[in-house]
Amino acid sequence: MSATGQAVSPGTALPDLDPLDDLDHDRRRRRGLAWVGGLTVALLVSLPLAVALGPVAVPVDVVARVVGHHVFGVPVEVTWSPAQESIVWLLRTPRVLLGAAVGAGLAIAGVALQALTRNILAEPYLLGVTSGASTLAAASILFGVGTGIGSSSLAGSAFVGALTAGVAVFLLGRVGGQMTSTRLVLAGVSVGYVLQAATSFLIFASDDPDAGRSVLFWTLGSLTLATGQTALVTGAVVLVTTLLLLARARHLDALAIGDQTAQALGISPNRLRAVVMAVTALCVGALVAASGGIGFVGLIIPHVARMCVGTAHRLLLPVAALLGAVFLVWADVLARIVLAPQELPLGIITAIAGAPLLFVLVRRLNPTR
Repeated sequence: MSATGQAVSPGTALPDLDPLDDLDHDRRRRRGLAWVGGLTVALLVSLPLAVALGPVAVPVDVVARVVGHHVFGVPVEVTWSPAQESIVWLLRTPRVLLGAAVGAGLAIAGVALQALTRNILAEPYLLGVTSGASTLAAASILFGVGTGIGSSSLAGSAFVGALTAGVAVFLLGRVGGQMTSTRLVLAGVSVGYVLQAATSFLIFASDDPDAGRSVLFWTLGSLTLATGQTALVTGAVVLVTTLLLLARARHLDALAIGDQTAQALGISPNRLRAVVMAVTALCVGALVAASGGIGFVGLIIPHVARMCVGTAHRLLLPVAALLGAVFLVWADVLARIVLAPQELPLGIITAIAGAPLLFVLVRRLNPTR
């Protein structure tokens, strides 16, 4: 039933769930579009600056010329050194693009899962997907599991582990054809703890301390494995995921309010949860396979985005994606330069930056919620 007491069929366009009047609605829409425009500019400015910064700095104009030469064929004449070309085109450009894609993907996954579970602490790794990826990645690093698939054995093993964990959570959370928020959270937590124990056991069973250090570094997140192909594939996965979630933005609005509201608008909460969970698990699996486990992005960025544009998912999703991309691009810059030439795992940087934001959110939280 709709708010007017009339039945709403499943194929009927959903009414706007925002209780504000038309004037306030237009004002919020303009504000949201302004945020999208501003963050797009911020991301476009951040990308070349992030490529330029690092243990070996490269002038921004050289970055522009190298990228323009490879992408557009302009300028034709090479006026930069081979070392600068390697740093800009082979090392940092794929890394920065991958960082933007991973940050955007984690942010939109966090938005979707917080609506899916109606839990403000939900994040992409709530599904246990990261733990599954980490377990098979550890097996690949420590014992050579998956070496038959070539140089991409680490990413391939991580992706298979992520999908396996996602399927396990789905099966555990779906009982009697029903998938509630509580079951989904409990299933994700349970699977995550089991797989974390399995990863710890693999590290303990290995007698190679260097391999154990590699596993630790990877599980904390890193973009060192970035290649042009990895960045393009990951970016494509994030783009498709964003479009699929945007197509269900009104449905997510309804589900975030409650199952009864969703059902009154002709939406099946169980079917919607299954679809969103599958899409999110595939996306997070691809992200973790490319960059390891990077925490706090999917937890904090959705809340910051809500503070900027409100809770309507048609604006919340793109703003969160842009915020996540900018945030992770600059977090990676810090990871490269703080202890240069040594590199910090990205998870350390995101935790240091994200924890204070979480404290602020806790203080601002309505005590009645």
